[in-house]
Amino acid sequence: MLAVIVLTYLFYPDGAPLHRYDFITLIAMMIQALLLWTKLETWEEARVILLFHIVGTAMELFKTQVGSWIYPEPAVLKIGGVPLFSGFMYACVGSYIARAWRIFDFQFTRFPPLGLQFFLALLIYINFFTHHYIVDIRNGLFLACLFLYGSGIIWFKPDETHRPMPMIFGLFLVSLFIWVAENIGTFARAWTYPGQAAGWQLVSLGKLGSWFLLMIISFTLVAWIHQPIASRKNEGN
Repeated sequence: MLAVIVLTYLFYPDGAPLHRYDFITLIAMMIQALLLWTKLETWEEARVILLFHIVGTAMELFKTQVGSWIYPEPAVLKIGGVPLFSGFMYACVGSYIARAWRIFDFQFTRFPPLGLQFFLALLIYINFFTHHYIVDIRNGLFLACLFLYGSGIIWFKPDETHRPMPMIFGLFLVSLFIWVAENIGTFARAWTYPGQAAGWQLVSLGKLGSWFLLMIISFTLVAWIHQPIASRKNEGN
């Protein structure tokens, strides 16, 4: 998706009968279909990723209305001011986590109870909306993440042996890579923040925290698929 965004920014012809955003949306749909056809992604994973797609699109509709960011180019395939490819960007995160979970055979020590993860994810999602009107509880959510995931260990298998990593560090690394991807996306004008109206500049580090919290939602939804496996592994460790 990042490659499509950058290449269309550099080479998509001006005046093309199909808007650039609509072209990106169609390519995103083709990528999703290809993942399912090649079985790189299971239908069960796709259903949960679709849920994250919907959750992300709903937040996009709200955030663009309150001016958090805009999509500066025209599109036909859109809802309100939000082009449909934006939901696929959220789905990319869920798809990555789901596939990495299988490829690296994730196992866990002290895997947090899924009910607590869902409760935290719900609070995070609600705060993305309510902090515009009432107190922002983001710092409390960070502490809750540290409490819930801080003692957990994720075991991943890059070769022949499972290797450990603190869960909280692994989640942070994914968030960091997403923040880097966001800088690439805004450079290619996939979307634009108010501070970038006069010209592109680095996305603030504050967005890294936002991506960390949003990634917790994605991780929880994927854990919903793998939860029986995770529970058995947790007992085995």
